[in-house]
Amino acid sequence: MTTKKQIAKIIKRTIPSLEERGVTTKDVLQKAQSVNNDEFYTRYEDVEKELKMYPKSIWKNKVVFCNCDDAVNSTDRNTSAFALYFLTKFNELGLKKLICTHYAGKVDLFNQGPKGYIFTKFGFNEMDTKKEYPKNYTGSFDDPLSLKILNEDADIVCTNPPFSRAIDYWRILIESGKRFIIISNITNPITPAFIPYFMKGKVWAGYHEVDWFLTPKREMTRAAGYWYTNVPIKNRPKYKQLKIIPLKEIPEENKQYDDHKVLLVKKCYIPSDYKKPFAVSARAILNGLLEKGYEIVKDNQYFPYVNGKKCFGRVLVKKM
Repeated sequence: MTTKKQIAKIIKRTIPSLEERGVTTKDVLQKAQSVNNDEFYTRYEDVEKELKMYPKSIWKNKVVFCNCDDAVNSTDRNTSAFALYFLTKFNELGLKKLICTHYAGKVDLFNQGPKGYIFTKFGFNEMDTKKEYPKNYTGSFDDPLSLKILNEDADIVCTNPPFSRAIDYWRILIESGKRFIIISNITNPITPAFIPYFMKGKVWAGYHEVDWFLTPKREMTRAAGYWYTNVPIKNRPKYKQLKIIPLKEIPEENKQYDDHKVLLVKKCYIPSDYKKPFAVSARAILNGLLEKGYEIVKDNQYFPYVNGKKCFGRVLVKKM
């Protein structure tokens, strides 16, 4: 295992000067004062909590790509939790290579300057690292160079994409055919742009929610996130939260029919003997319902009406 002291040496060697970053001391101070407080970082403990659930064998001799502003710098504070995790676990996981990109956006989240760059660790030794600043490279996940790395070099993608660009990100990532473990909005399983991916078995829930993030000022902020993946999960702990029982045994307060006679169930009660489509919340999908012999039957969100009143969105599922 690589120690924090060794990690500090690795990232210290790659830190560029202010001149190389294209900024002055005054620029840095002004940026620090103007950073929006609604930008956030993933916490290291949330990355570690999720990734330790997967077998180490999925990482062996693989190239991990962290392609959403996963900066590497001279301190933990200015290094992405994803980058820090894989740098720390590089030898333990037996990685072949780690590639991280920094986004040259309007908000300088990691105080890295206005130039996009690519950080690569390509061996077990401390010296096996490099940081490159390709000309006109933005560091965005859809930059041509980022797409080239994704399609030609990466084996597994692991990052926290910007929620505001999740539709584009998921399309690009899933079309690449690469394995991934990423964070996105907890409502994706019942959101129209994402439902088809769950319906077709292109993606499923990971293990954990991500409720708290850090602002650039390292203040806690709440956001409704969840881990998503296409890495097989054989024994999901949250299966036990699904209450799959005969319809007549579901408590009356947790089942009802809407104005169109569609069955609605609550609190992850699932009818085991019901043959028609019925409506469930995102929580049932996150708890692994689609791995228990049920399937989504409509690639759009379902809004039930009860006594003429519109209820919150769900998806329609049925027993296979």
